[in-house]
Amino acid sequence: GLLKRGGKVYVKIINNTTSTTLFGIIKEKVQPDSIVYTDSYRSYNILDVSEFKHFRINHDEKFAEEKNHINGIENFWNQAKRHLRKFNGIPKEHFHLFIKECQFRFNNKDIEKQLEIIYNLAKKELF
Repeated sequence: GLLKRGGKVYVKIINNTTSTTLFGIIKEKVQPDSIVYTDSYRSYNILDVSEFKHFRINHDEKFAEEKNHINGIENFWNQAKRHLRKFNGIPKEHFHLFIKECQFRFNNKDIEKQLEIIYNLAKKELF
């Protein structure tokens, strides 16, 4: 998952978390010269020698240091897990739909806005 501070979250199901996989997604979704905050997961090491300004937070030592934190994306995963827990298991073949629903809910926090979007989508389907 990626989160633009003050912006939207983007989630994608991936088969592995190698540097190559993660860097490809970050390069596709994040503008060059952006500041990228991560935890200390080793696959993010590639960001140290990239066009991004990379800051990492070591959660073994602390969770935040001024602007250096990943609390926003951690908040998304916390909300997603809480929402998905209600289903007592999700078939693997449908998980991508459930996680994209969590993305939609997070990016459209206002319930009225959610209903408006869903209504407009349903209206397009009917006509």
